[in-house]
Amino acid sequence: MAEEKKPYYQRMADEVIEALEKGTAPWVQPWQPGEMPEAPVNAVTGKPYRGINRLRLSMSEDSLGTGDPRWCTYKQAQELGGQVKRGSHGMSVQYWQFEEERLKRDGEGKAVLGEDGQKQYETVRLEKPRGFFTTVFHASQIENLPPLPPKERQDSPEVAWERHEKAEKILENSGAEIFNDQRDRAFYRPLEDTIHLPKREQFPTQDGYYATALHELGHWTGHESRLNRDIRNPFGSEKYAREELRAELASYMLGADLGIGHDPGQHQTYVASWIKTLKEDPQEIIRAARDADKIMEYVKGLELGKDQEEEASMAAGENGQGLSQAATPATEKTWLKVHFKEKEAAKA
Repeated sequence: MAEEKKPYYQRMADEVIEALEKGTAPWVQPWQPGEMPEAPVNAVTGKPYRGINRLRLSMSEDSLGTGDPRWCTYKQAQELGGQVKRGSHGMSVQYWQFEEERLKRDGEGKAVLGEDGQKQYETVRLEKPRGFFTTVFHASQIENLPPLPPKERQDSPEVAWERHEKAEKILENSGAEIFNDQRDRAFYRPLEDTIHLPKREQFPTQDGYYATALHELGHWTGHESRLNRDIRNPFGSEKYAREELRAELASYMLGADLGIGHDPGQHQTYVASWIKTLKEDPQEIIRAARDADKIMEYVKGLELGKDQEEEASMAAGENGQGLSQAATPATEKTWLKVHFKEKEAAKA
């Protein structure tokens, strides 16, 4: 099948499979605190890309090693005073529209007018989300782009204290039952809804402890009272490996956003299972990226003490939307809340 004829999910699965086979997928590599690539962001809005878009842009060879997380469309580059270099190839990102503004009508179908005589509009939830694609370019592909503001040194004691405080607050606010009763294992036990870790002093660094704890907290979010994923599966099974993919992607994202780094550790043993799964079911990468994004947002929200039950309920409501399992998984499961009339208004 010609590359341009392949469905988006198939192209994404192929890219991930290739990266896993080469060992270049960023979430299967160890990253020290402060050395992880930042989450890709839109150069104009400053908003981070989400879900499958974040995953794809994070794997781009154009951005790796540059230290610059910025991406934007051709038009946005021009708005910033830049120009995409001749011969540059952009990356396709996918967006979904869940609502639109429609002319407000009365019971007879006539347009409703306001006191000023102007037609009134209302925001309507779409029965089926509309997807579209746009092409973005990395900052390294754009000439005359404003320089990236300097980053604060990540190895300073102040920065380390701040990221550890954030991670500790997440664990405390979660209310999760965490037992430091293991010698060299870390796991979440679904039936008891408990997390088991080695003692803190057994970890070489505080960052290593928090990275491990937050990985298990990622599994903890799958409980039926939270994000309600299928997590009660025997070790070594295909479904077990699918859940590990979600947790590992979320751990990588959290490691970057919190600055604590990422250690794939024993989870690298699942690479062969992930490759097999994606070859048999390429749409799984869309679902996994969606779930990883939800895990990350849920866990990060704990730092602020958000009402997670309410968020989980809202997430479940969004996922329903009357779509059947036969619907395209990207349509059903890549969720971005956007309000726009034209593409240029929703680039990140």
